[in-house]
Amino acid sequence: MTSPDTLPPSMLWATHLARDRMRSVHTVRAYRAVAERLTAFLVGHWAGAVDRAALGRTSTADLRAYLAYRRGQGLGNASAARELSAVRGFLAWANADAEPPRLKGPRVQRGVPRPISPAEAVALAGEVADDAAEPWIGARDWAVLMLLYGAGLQIGEALLLTPAILPLGETLSVTGKRAKTRIVPLLPQVRTAIEAYVASCPWALVPGEPLFRGAKGGPLAPAIVRRAVRGARGRLGLGERTTPHALRHSFATHLLGRGADLRALQELLGHASLSSTQIYTQVDAAHLMDVYRNAHPRA
Repeated sequence: MTSPDTLPPSMLWATHLARDRMRSVHTVRAYRAVAERLTAFLVGHWAGAVDRAALGRTSTADLRAYLAYRRGQGLGNASAARELSAVRGFLAWANADAEPPRLKGPRVQRGVPRPISPAEAVALAGEVADDAAEPWIGARDWAVLMLLYGAGLQIGEALLLTPAILPLGETLSVTGKRAKTRIVPLLPQVRTAIEAYVASCPWALVPGEPLFRGAKGGPLAPAIVRRAVRGARGRLGLGERTTPHALRHSFATHLLGRGADLRALQELLGHASLSSTQIYTQVDAAHLMDVYRNAHPRA
């Protein structure tokens, strides 16, 4: 049996993230990849083996050299900032008593999400459904996209739903990041879309398994939905930033524009902090400026 002490630090950290921090599978995979890259770099940089204790000796100069190496591989500002954040977490875990190296990350200009109008959201979902290979697949795609726009779910949250949500009521329990559960209202139109999919799905919907199925009966992959949206937006003449996630942006922006409270919106979106939700105030202001420029005779 392998002793935990002999396992690579990246593997131990991944176990810690999954078991103790309850991070998602995708987050654990991405962070472990960063830890493996850093460790491999330090092996060459220091010309020696790197274990958990050795990671505590990592200096600011070492991190600067690592980032320069990654930049040489074509890493942009946003990706470099994310990588540095993961590296800091890895080093802090490796030796909580050591002083973490200080290195200012690259400046990243935060983009404002681009929502689409309610009519465009419905048209996009309809185009995806109409282009489906089979009627039940069209019903599936319509239901998934309605969950993103009508309930503000992320695509991963929608695809994690199981038949346990049936029969549907006025609310839906959603599991988001870090296994945090929230309750979202379920509009009649969204409920009808899900029920139509369930009635037409040719595959047995087994408790504990995904509600939304692929064409061959397996779990529906996010890439399938993204590809369908990409094709539909081209046919409708919508911009490249019209993605499944843009539907969630639209959900938030339209609620805010109709007077929704920012704290309530935070709960509906499942944001851990209010600062994540506040970006939608910028979105709404940007929309108002667009209306002003297009409508005012002196603009």
